[in-house]
Amino acid sequence: MSFKGYLPLDQVAPSPVQPDLEHFQGQSQLLWAVCANASSSSQHSSFGNMAKVLHETETTLDSTPPREEQDDNVTMKQYLRNKNLVLDFLRSDLNPHHLQYHWNKVHLLKKCYFYLKFEPRHVCVRDQNNMMIFADILQIANPCQLQKIKKMGKKQTEIQLALLTELLEQLERGREELSHYVQICNVEAFLSQWDLNIKRVLKLSMLFNKLISLEEPRRLHVKHSLVSQIHLGSALHPPITFSLYTKKPPIFDRIESFACQTWAQLKWFSESQESHLERWQLEIKLVTDDSQTEPGYRQTQEVISNPCVINHLLPGRLYEFTVRRSYTHTLVYSQWHDCIILKTKTHPAEDAKEAPNCSLMRRFTRPTPSV
Repeated sequence: MSFKGYLPLDQVAPSPVQPDLEHFQGQSQLLWAVCANASSSSQHSSFGNMAKVLHETETTLDSTPPREEQDDNVTMKQYLRNKNLVLDFLRSDLNPHHLQYHWNKVHLLKKCYFYLKFEPRHVCVRDQNNMMIFADILQIANPCQLQKIKKMGKKQTEIQLALLTELLEQLERGREELSHYVQICNVEAFLSQWDLNIKRVLKLSMLFNKLISLEEPRRLHVKHSLVSQIHLGSALHPPITFSLYTKKPPIFDRIESFACQTWAQLKWFSESQESHLERWQLEIKLVTDDSQTEPGYRQTQEVISNPCVINHLLPGRLYEFTVRRSYTHTLVYSQWHDCIILKTKTHPAEDAKEAPNCSLMRRFTRPTPSV
């Protein structure tokens, strides 16, 4: 997927080898204005670093003596000043640890569950007796319109995740190009490419700011009328805004999850602020290979306890467990689910540990039809 609005860094046209002072100052003032406007709309430090680079570049150019009076010492001083400015940018916004942090954030975002949010969630409508009631939007929503809005939310989420990946790839390529640039030891070659590379620094700073803004779910701009006119009567459709929010995926605790002879205990990590009544979908699958003639076994259970105990397993067998968040009417996107494979014990030595837990945990599991 191409990222519209940005050219590849290697396609920026280089400027003349010896631009005059007025050209440098005019360009510096223009980039400074762009950077200042971007800083007012974002609090991220990348634009602050860009302002520093451009300000010091402008100061360097203003203090440069006439070209005919320049000597080797002045040229070397300008070379070191410009080189340190680029190094400072590479060590702050584009340092590898910083980029890796955002890669980790994007990888986690791709595993999250995206949900549709309504504001307001409740609206006033008239019931069959012509009485005004306060109703939940989901109870009076047009099912077809709700599905259209959810499809739009899914499409927007897919585009957002694709753009985040592409932005990070462009930032990494830009870092490699700037790192190669600062390794140039030839002073004249370095200074001749300064006009090109200050544009690269500005472009990378703007890409970084775009990355930050895309790391949060965004508002949906839709024109669909969610509430049916049957419920509204003669009233106008209420103004409803739609946005997306995320929940982190459940991830198995590999230490606290284990299997005994005929049962297994499963535990997973989740967001700490969640309600203890959060529902989860647990899939149990018997692992078989091609040499076995027995049919495979798979079952899905809805559980509200964490940890939970799964009973009636066969001894000495491998089981694959998958945990998901249970489906809701506002879920628009989920592509990743955590799995764990456990092997039950072959000897009954662990049976004594089964009794204290099973009677309690069995009440919290409710089987659903097998998949």
